[in-house]
Amino acid sequence: MLQSNLLETTRLHNARFAASQAHDLLKAALHDKQFGEVALVSSFGTEAAVLLHMISQIAPATPVLFLDTELMFAETLAYQRSLSAALGLTGVRLIRANAGELTKQDPDNTLHQRDTDACCALRKTAPLQAALEGFNSWISGRKRFQGGKREHLQLIEAEQGTGRIKLNPLANWSSDDTRAYIAKHDLPKHPLLAQGYGSVGCAPCTVPAEGREGRWKGQEKSECGIHFENGKMVKTGATA
Repeated sequence: MLQSNLLETTRLHNARFAASQAHDLLKAALHDKQFGEVALVSSFGTEAAVLLHMISQIAPATPVLFLDTELMFAETLAYQRSLSAALGLTGVRLIRANAGELTKQDPDNTLHQRDTDACCALRKTAPLQAALEGFNSWISGRKRFQGGKREHLQLIEAEQGTGRIKLNPLANWSSDDTRAYIAKHDLPKHPLLAQGYGSVGCAPCTVPAEGREGRWKGQEKSECGIHFENGKMVKTGATA
């Protein structure tokens, strides 16, 4: 789809779904196929259970792309398996970086110590873009309250250069909304929450902290580079 047409399509959809609930947007995407072939990209982090539960209620065979950077917490890997089984999700796909590229660019698994942006590009951005080939749209769990570049997040975005649409059904949710949903549906919690991790990424780059403050602590970096905003890709530079 031409970028101009894609931007107009997302503008119209944002107006249409502005007052809708997250479940309604997901139903339009997954059940009614209004956005073509759709995948959910999930980190299986501290808030991931919300979207995963909604999808399990609408279309449990939906492709769920889980980026295993091979630097994940053991607790996250275990949570991914147990939560997927508990919710009956049958479309989970583990996405990893190309083995040859890992050997070439990070043979001793220390790239994150020298260049976190390059590590994210290698282990997250490149493999996700490859995994999304063939999909028209994808679902993200980002929320405005998380701050940084997310403060003006739209429900529906256009990706420049890919022709894809990105859906952010929880864009206007608060942290209280998330906690209330998890409690209401008695969903399993990420085990690292009890250890003070408000947000969980790769083990070497995450420390216990409230919200996303523990991600890349001490750096200006706040995004890993897999997202597009205002039709443009979030670069993996220092302020990405």
